Amino acid sequence: MNVPERPRTSFGLENHGIQNVNLVYWNLPTPFLYEQAISRREGRLSHLGPLVVRTGQHTGRAANDKFIVREPSSEDKIWWGKVNQAMDVQQFESLRHRLLAYWQCKDLFVQDCFAGADPNYQMPIRVITETAWHSLFVRNLFIQATPEQLAVHVPEFTVLHAPNFHAIPDVDGTRSEVFVVIHFGQKLVMIGGTQYAGEIKKSIFTVLNYLLPQRNVLSMHCAANTGAEDDVAIFFGLSGTGKTTLSTDPERTLIGDDEHGWSDHGVFNFEGGCYAKVIRLSPDAEPDIYETTRRFGTILENIGFSAETGGIDLDDETLTENTRAAYPISHIPLATRTGVGGHPKNIIMLTADAFGVMPPVAKLTLDQAVYHFLAGYTAKVAGTEKGVVEPQATFSACFGAPFMALSPTVYARLLSEKITHHDVDVWLINTGWSGGPYGVGERMKISHTRAMVGAALKGELTGAETRKDPVFGIAVPTGCPGVPREVLDPRSTWADPAAYDAHAARLAKMFEENFKPFEPDVSEGVRSAGPKSA
Repeated sequence: MNVPERPRTSFGLENHGIQNVNLVYWNLPTPFLYEQAISRREGRLSHLGPLVVRTGQHTGRAANDKFIVREPSSEDKIWWGKVNQAMDVQQFESLRHRLLAYWQCKDLFVQDCFAGADPNYQMPIRVITETAWHSLFVRNLFIQATPEQLAVHVPEFTVLHAPNFHAIPDVDGTRSEVFVVIHFGQKLVMIGGTQYAGEIKKSIFTVLNYLLPQRNVLSMHCAANTGAEDDVAIFFGLSGTGKTTLSTDPERTLIGDDEHGWSDHGVFNFEGGCYAKVIRLSPDAEPDIYETTRRFGTILENIGFSAETGGIDLDDETLTENTRAAYPISHIPLATRTGVGGHPKNIIMLTADAFGVMPPVAKLTLDQAVYHFLAGYTAKVAGTEKGVVEPQATFSACFGAPFMALSPTVYARLLSEKITHHDVDVWLINTGWSGGPYGVGERMKISHTRAMVGAALKGELTGAETRKDPVFGIAVPTGCPGVPREVLDPRSTWADPAAYDAHAARLAKMFEENFKPFEPDVSEGVRSAGPKSA
């Protein structure tokens, strides 16, 4: 198979200590990565053109296998703890040298690209991997460089991605054979032991979460879109809460579906593509995302696939609930190609409440916004992380704690400042359960959620009559166009109101316990803005 010569930077692999490799494929475009992936039996071509791949035993993020090297340039800034586990320099160097030795005589794929659509904050990155389909993933998810940019491309951060290389826990100090390690001093990320492609994008997100707040830019785990009047909306939320679905709106222009920065100039996407969950994807409820699963260039991870017909089955959960589509953002008809927007007019915090007690929509004060941002309550959705087979109540600071390198209060302070300066309305939307907890109640209808989001963005809920929720203390509209009134009062949807009260009090207590570590670093107004268990 002939591989065309591609523009390549003079910054060669020797700068990463990589030597004695076989073939190096530099910045291959999509068609040639397809050819390589299929010829190497990494994936199959499906009906209408997507590339179908399998990620083996790891079908979600390995959240407990992430480490940051404890070294002088970053040691006093990192939010050390369960999220950011430390690896010492000697262990890192031992692991790196073994990885480089493992790569000798192997073929490698290199993608030189960018993270961050705003030229003022754009970071050149390089991802080196041993598989063609992961190289295509990188090309889809990050911002592609022009030939002119490739000629002078020097990466500020590099990812060494070796999915078939495994750590030795007793030697490397890792929890398992999987590792995701970031060395801020060397500006290097190493990933091994897992085929799950999401580790690549989230490692770069973690890097940006470390660098950008130090430049007064709020890095956010959120989607963003804009309306006809340039009214930008931000959607915070963990995976599975509806960021991608709700931000991909046929009446609004998509800026991005997962990772953004908010600078003095406005909002900008970190990525050039989307990584959407597609289990039971509906062509009626999510038409634009559904169409990406029928297009050349899209990667489909772990979906149902017929070897006889080449057809796909988006309802098939045999391998995982966390089936994914990775596609360039240009696959979405109304996505902006610039990746930038103005300052937000509305912020929507999405939660998937597994207890079924939180109101489906509420207006938040500034203190409540900061409180719920730090709390980051939602439910872990099946398949997103290893071992999660059904929704579980969880708290994830900043709606993305696994990716936050600095203390959550750093991001909360920036959020508060920007909300105040730009006079932003903040809403809490529950996309979780109604009428009872998970297993008893039902998931909120997406049509109702869309109606509530639409009403908030159009200003139809601003100034509307509200009631103060007795447990959560937030202002709940008593009416919303397109939503039955009883839906807006979660207690009235339960067959047993006393059971609702017990579950609500239990969740409020969880909020109180979770927030205790943040209390010394926030104002009294923020401390008192949360739910009350009694």
